[in-house]
Amino acid sequence: MNLKLYKPLCVFDLETTGTNVSKDRIVEICILKVNPDASRGSKTWRVNPEMYIPKESTAVHGISDEDVKDAPTFKEIAPKIMEIIAGADLAGFNSNRFDVPLLAEELLRAGIDFDLSKHKFVDAQTIYHKMEPRNLGAGYQFYCGKELINAHSAEADVLATFEILDAQVAHYEELPNDIAGLSEVSFHHKFADLAGMIHFDEDGQEIFAFGKYKGHRVKDVFQKDLGYYGWIQNADFPLYTKKVLTKIQLRSKF
Repeated sequence: MNLKLYKPLCVFDLETTGTNVSKDRIVEICILKVNPDASRGSKTWRVNPEMYIPKESTAVHGISDEDVKDAPTFKEIAPKIMEIIAGADLAGFNSNRFDVPLLAEELLRAGIDFDLSKHKFVDAQTIYHKMEPRNLGAGYQFYCGKELINAHSAEADVLATFEILDAQVAHYEELPNDIAGLSEVSFHHKFADLAGMIHFDEDGQEIFAFGKYKGHRVKDVFQKDLGYYGWIQNADFPLYTKKVLTKIQLRSKF
C-alpha cells in the first residue's frame, strides 16, 4: 500500500434519490475501512429513503422503490455508520462536494451531531482533476489499468476509488502519501461549511458567498441584521450550513 495512514481511512460512496444535498436521501451506502496496517473491511447497506426514488435516479444506479421498501431507514443504521467512521478520516470520489455534505445532512436529520473538525477529507476526484482531468471510469483505467465493471453500484465505485487513490500516491512523486497532506490537495478552496456557502476572507474570517450580503463577514451581518440569521434558519439551507452559522452567531456575542 502506497498510502501512509496514521489512523483508519473510511472510503465511502453514496447512491441517492438525487443531487440536492438539502432534500435528497441516501438509498445505498458502502464504507471501506482501511487500517494503518493495510487490513481492510467493507460494509454496504441498502437504505429506505422514505421518499419516492425518481426514475432518472434509478436509471443511474439501478435502485428502485421496490428494491428498498423493506430496507432499514438511514436513522436506523446511522449509529452503525458512526461506529465505523469514528476516529477515522474520510475519502471518496467527488466526496467533498457531494457525498460528505449529504452524509452530514442525513446524520443531522437522524439526530447525530457530525463534527467536521474530527476528520480529514480526501477527494480522489479533486486530485484526479488537478492531475489528469477525467471521470471515475477513465481514472480507474488510467491509474489501475482496469475496466470499471458495475459502475454506479456503491460497492464497485468505492473499491475503485480506493484503488485509484492508492495508485495516485504511487504515480505522482510530488503527492504526499499521508492523509493530512492529501486532504490539503483535495480542496480547490477551503470553506467554513460543507456546501461552500460560507467562505473565508484573506484574514481567515467567515464571509457569505451568496445573497445580499455576499462578501460580507458573517459576524458583522448578524450584529447589524439578526433577522437575516433567523431567515436562514427557517429557509431551505443545508443543516450543516445552519449549524456553522449558529456557531458563528453564538461566538459573535462575546
